[in-house]
Amino acid sequence: MRWPFNKPAATVEEKSLPAGTASGDPDLYELFAGGAPSGFGVSHGQALSVPAVQACIRAISEAVATSPLALKRKVGGELVDVDEHPALPLVTRQANGWTDSFSLIRDLVAQALTSDSGGLAWVNRVRGQPMEIINYVPGSITVEYDSKGTQEPSYRLAGKRIRQSDVIHVRGAFSRAPLNMARDSIAVAWTIEQHIGNLFKQGARPGGVITTPKPVGEAGVAKMLAGWRAAFEGAQASGRTALLYDSATFAPMTFSSVDAQTLELLKEANLQIARAFRVPPSMIYELSRMTWSNFEAAGRDWITYSLMPWLRAVEGALDRALLTDEERSEFGFKFDVDDTTQADLTARATAVATLVTNEILSPNDARDWLGMPPREGGDVYRNPAINPTPANTNTLSEAADAA
Repeated sequence: MRWPFNKPAATVEEKSLPAGTASGDPDLYELFAGGAPSGFGVSHGQALSVPAVQACIRAISEAVATSPLALKRKVGGELVDVDEHPALPLVTRQANGWTDSFSLIRDLVAQALTSDSGGLAWVNRVRGQPMEIINYVPGSITVEYDSKGTQEPSYRLAGKRIRQSDVIHVRGAFSRAPLNMARDSIAVAWTIEQHIGNLFKQGARPGGVITTPKPVGEAGVAKMLAGWRAAFEGAQASGRTALLYDSATFAPMTFSSVDAQTLELLKEANLQIARAFRVPPSMIYELSRMTWSNFEAAGRDWITYSLMPWLRAVEGALDRALLTDEERSEFGFKFDVDDTTQADLTARATAVATLVTNEILSPNDARDWLGMPPREGGDVYRNPAINPTPANTNTLSEAADAA
């Protein structure tokens, strides 16, 4: 008769976070604790629901993915395009049977922008050759760092240790994602948007108030309200003259100065988010302070300070995972950012003409830059202004003379 009256208590197994993983990682805290690490913070999903955050992540990740990528080889002092390499089609055309290269690079950068662990993808090799790149669901590939301070990473896929050389790992600055470093600023924007939504959703603020110095009772209030609605509510009643009786007055309700500053506060919160992601305000379509002069400068800053660091991070990650130690001494993946200036056709044409005129580029070099085929005689470096092509002398040919 011992069981079930004195059944022994079940033992509870306690597990800690993986070794080498920071216990304060917001992603892991949200996963295991079910909330944000701070009282004012927002969860991962709430942060991604803020339009400014979405705009910053898409601007960076899609710009990196749309930049042309090539494999270069150093021959002498010149970088030459390499057309044949088993890894090249995986990052320029199709990463695997269900993922194109654009989606692969875009998702890797987006994960690095939103997760402290960074963007992680596994390279499937057959007989030492890369055959496909698989970007698993975030969390499938985990990373641990050496406890001795060297920051050497080790990786596991579904709990099984995998080689470093088989993992493409894109990380953000400080080993932190911009989304997590700007969590408080994002929380401000999210809170303001919720406040505005609740204000209009609940409709708690009336359009106006009718006051009267005399008591009218519940029946009088009902009749007055019904008459007012019948006379002045609706689009067809707009503009009618109100007529009140028994010294009653009408006072329209307006937004206070605090309410009027709500949009200004939201704008400043969006600017803070853009600063955290190092994205110009124009990239999140905040154009209130943009002019013709500073718009071009913002575009240059976008390429130099926002886009270029992520391009270099992706290039390094691809070199480590897709090239052998011997190949990295002469091969390397390179993004071409020249296409980012194609929108300004006048500036691009002026730059090409200047380079050809100063004999820095040959006409065929310029045509290759523009994606055009070479032409005969275009490999000669000459200034068209001082070395013009000989004109037709209108000299009759020998056959014409004989005729």
